[in-house]
Amino acid sequence: MLNQLISPNQTDSLTSVEIKRILEAALLTIHEPLPLAELKKLFNNTLDAKIIHQLLEELREKWTESGIELVNVAGGWRFQTKTEMQQYLDRLGSSSPPRYSRAVLETLAIIVYRQPVTRGDIEKIRGVSVSGPILKTLMTRGWVDIIGHRNIPGKPALYATTPCFLNDLSLSSLEDLPPLEEPESHVDSNENKRPLPAIELTPPGK
Repeated sequence: MLNQLISPNQTDSLTSVEIKRILEAALLTIHEPLPLAELKKLFNNTLDAKIIHQLLEELREKWTESGIELVNVAGGWRFQTKTEMQQYLDRLGSSSPPRYSRAVLETLAIIVYRQPVTRGDIEKIRGVSVSGPILKTLMTRGWVDIIGHRNIPGKPALYATTPCFLNDLSLSSLEDLPPLEEPESHVDSNENKRPLPAIELTPPGK
């Protein structure tokens, strides 16, 4: 059916099979997600995005039984190692993901589920002060950035997650995160605070 939709003048007489091979080669060799706008450049922007998307879905199905998978994350499409394969790949001595302190993880979780938030918001929820290095760690990792300033005295910075955060966790949007069961209570007593959902920080390999 797709062969009928793709006219010769669109793709220099390429068939759908050949187009999928080109898409596959690009996605396997480029080490970052590729959005449809970039993938269209492979065909001089003459191939309709809907057709490319349909062919990508066919490629995704083709790799279903493999140790790697084709996924669509916030930054675009990419191939990555399936999670269940990582324990075997780790035996090759590949570098392990960085470990983060509980304070860093709690701060990240608050930003993820309450964004945009100020440093004061984070401190109110955690019940303790937030040191500069904690936010710097998240910003250096590329998961958090300043997106503006709240219009109150002092103009505190507003923090939010980045597309890099979504890409590293193989998410297409924040809606893919596990939902909060109950609203967080802004209380000072740590005993009465309910924890935010845990965030898995070991993304599937490339």
